[in-house]
Amino acid sequence: MGFRVSFVIDLNSLNPQQREAVTTIRGPVMILAGAGTGKTRVITYRVANLIENGVPPWKILAVTFTNKAAREMQERVAALVPRDSCKNEDGKVQRPTICTFHSLCVRILRRYIDRLGYKNNFVIYDESDQLGVVRKIVSHIHAEGEKLDPKAIHALMSKYKNNGRDAFLNQPESLIVFTEHVQRLYESALKAYNAVDFDDIILLVLKLFNEHSDALEDCRRRYQYIMVDEYQDTNSSQFQLVNLLAGEHRNLCVVGDDDQSIYGWRGAQISNLLDLEKFYPEVKIVKLEQNYRSTNIILKAANKVIQKNVRRRVKNLWSEQETGELIKLATYDNAEEEAQGVVDQIEMDRINGVPWQKQAILFRTNQQSRPIETALRKTKIRYNLIGGQSFFDRSEIRDLLAYIKTLINPNDDINLLRIANTPPRGLSDVSMERLLGISQEKNKSVFGVMGDDALLEPFFQRTKLSIKNFHELITSTRNMLMAKEVGFQLSDWLDGFLDDQGLYNYIRRVEKTAEAGDMKISNIRQMLKDLEPYTTKHSPMEALQEFLEEITLDNEFGEEEKDQKDKAVTLITMHSCKGLEYPYVHIVGLEEGILPHNRSKLEGTLDEERRLFYVAITRAKEVLYLSHCTSRRQYGQLMPCHPSQFLLEIPQELVERSDVFMRAVPTQETAQNIFDNIFSQLS
Repeated sequence: MGFRVSFVIDLNSLNPQQREAVTTIRGPVMILAGAGTGKTRVITYRVANLIENGVPPWKILAVTFTNKAAREMQERVAALVPRDSCKNEDGKVQRPTICTFHSLCVRILRRYIDRLGYKNNFVIYDESDQLGVVRKIVSHIHAEGEKLDPKAIHALMSKYKNNGRDAFLNQPESLIVFTEHVQRLYESALKAYNAVDFDDIILLVLKLFNEHSDALEDCRRRYQYIMVDEYQDTNSSQFQLVNLLAGEHRNLCVVGDDDQSIYGWRGAQISNLLDLEKFYPEVKIVKLEQNYRSTNIILKAANKVIQKNVRRRVKNLWSEQETGELIKLATYDNAEEEAQGVVDQIEMDRINGVPWQKQAILFRTNQQSRPIETALRKTKIRYNLIGGQSFFDRSEIRDLLAYIKTLINPNDDINLLRIANTPPRGLSDVSMERLLGISQEKNKSVFGVMGDDALLEPFFQRTKLSIKNFHELITSTRNMLMAKEVGFQLSDWLDGFLDDQGLYNYIRRVEKTAEAGDMKISNIRQMLKDLEPYTTKHSPMEALQEFLEEITLDNEFGEEEKDQKDKAVTLITMHSCKGLEYPYVHIVGLEEGILPHNRSKLEGTLDEERRLFYVAITRAKEVLYLSHCTSRRQYGQLMPCHPSQFLLEIPQELVERSDVFMRAVPTQETAQNIFDNIFSQLS
């Protein structure tokens, strides 16, 4: 095999179903992993068991959706499998490939993309870059009677890439024709920039495999044992990719839970999991139903709710834990009272010994957080709102990334245009528009125009000098970086480079206060610190490229670092809470029109809304609070509300009506317990 197995994993720590999932290593396997049933543990043990049974680590591929999940799996596998068991015939350590779909496809494209007419040093455009290209194209197209919205067109293009013409259902024909026209121009523009966007990454690999069978065969030989996590969230493109890689050797293990399929709105197709037997009729199905997270009261409620969905793989979660407390259900007059009621309960729990960090408030839409945040601030409760503006969307960070992208690929017009006059260098908007016009006319990048003296003749001498100076700056800086070797202190150099260019002084000038300017500069330097680990193992250009790739891929799924503050209540949407757990969970706004959302009745997605409620319920470990309002303000007016139909699906014997539990006068024994807890916290 070319490597030596020097370990034995302990399967006794697994329950019988987990053990069956781990030890079934040949042929197609479907692991139906219910909420809280130890899915990640099973995946990592299965990887380790494959290696223990003679499968070379470098032939194993495990794919998931987020870099955070991939890193956790990598760490767990590394803890189970010693380095010596991952050495090939040359003595080099080659661990299993554990990554996201997009990271996998970037690796494949780095090797083979030249066959599609790109250079191997392509850049990946994030959403802001993509929108910039679409705006540029739309601004040059004049369609009579059409009100052009670049954001809407970009969103439709993204859906089209992931779901084909299904994305155009219920759209006017004129918009479809226009979007397809923009799509063609967009693809041509990106190819000219040697750039791919996030949605292109998988599609380009599919194109590569369909047009170049040798590349597909190479990848099939490389990845002979494939595992896919969160399989219920795969879209059409991801499904095709997996089938192309696994269709021949058929050593495919998919792990997922159709009851937690809540991302249909972004292209996930639950049918990929429900209909797997159509493609792999010999598949072995293993159900994980023993829950290690929640009390049995919570699990019974979740089971009853999800049973209302007809098209599903039947599962019944159970636990060896205690029965637990009844679910608390409260009704409030309006959103403000609901928010205050939830906050009061959190404070009461704190007095009774439950710290803030054990509490989470879940809601269906971001707009619901406003009254909750107001009530928390008023009560001086610290909280962490998961979501909001990404660190990477801040203007100073976008400027930094634009500099890096331009140094990697100066023919990337979008980012070059962003930094050409930031800070000001005598390159006005008018000058940049003229350069852009010439670049389109001559079918060259803006950077290419800047380096062509003949094309610069129409410009004033002063402007021409500014253009040449900028072109020389980028050219000489790139040459210097390419000449440097591994270990070059790239973060320190970039910090000095930006300072020398006057960016920091410019930020201080344009910000209203010195504190705001210093904060922005601090943000840039904080980001530069993240570059340091790359410089020890890569040349400067390679370091910048890998750093940029990881940022782009992380940022696409909103995966900004969520280092939650100590002693803080978590505020989070139901869609964002999947995979997380909290001892005390408050689910608010359980009303018709919110959950289920009004759109669900029009779009036929009621089952997905019920799955969303199921996911929210199963985040709770110990205590679950539910609440709804009799009225809620909409468009400036107080409108009547009706309880969610999902509340009626919870057996009444599992629920305690708690409208007045907050206001109840405590007994002498309860009061004494409260005071004892207060004194214990102070001592």
